[in-house]
Amino acid sequence: MKNVRLLLREKGADVWSVSPQTSVREAVRILAEKNIGALLVMDGGRLVGILSERDTARKMILQSLPADTTPVSQIMTTHVITITPEYTIQECMALMTDRRVRHLPVMEGDQLAGIISIGDVVKEIIADQEFTIQHLERYITGER
Repeated sequence: MKNVRLLLREKGADVWSVSPQTSVREAVRILAEKNIGALLVMDGGRLVGILSERDTARKMILQSLPADTTPVSQIMTTHVITITPEYTIQECMALMTDRRVRHLPVMEGDQLAGIISIGDVVKEIIADQEFTIQHLERYITGER
C-alpha cells in the first residue's frame, strides 16, 4: 500500500485555507464553492487550526453566533492532528478512526505539504483491495 507522499503526488497538494480573522460566513462560502469539508486556518504561513463543516454546524448553532461577525478563530479546532508524508494509508485510516477526524494536514517539518481526507483514504484502500482481488483471481485461474 502506498504512503501519503505518493498519494499527494497523484491527487495534488492543493490546500484551501483562511486566516483566523476570516468571518465564518466567508469560510462557509469557500467550503461550499470548493465542495470541500474543511479549511486549514493559517496565520503567517503557520498552521493554527482547522475549520470543518462540523465545527460550523455545531458551534455556530449551539452558541447562537452571528456568521457575519464571528471570526473563524472563535470556532476552529486548535488541536490539529497532523501526519508526515511517510505515513501509510492504513496508518491514516487507523488514526482517523481512532481520533474521529476526517482530515489530516500533512507536514514536512514546519511546512504544510498538503491535506488528505477520509475520502482520499477510502478511495486508496478500495483501489488496493481491487488490485489484490484481480491478482488473486489471475492466480486462481492460472492467467498471467
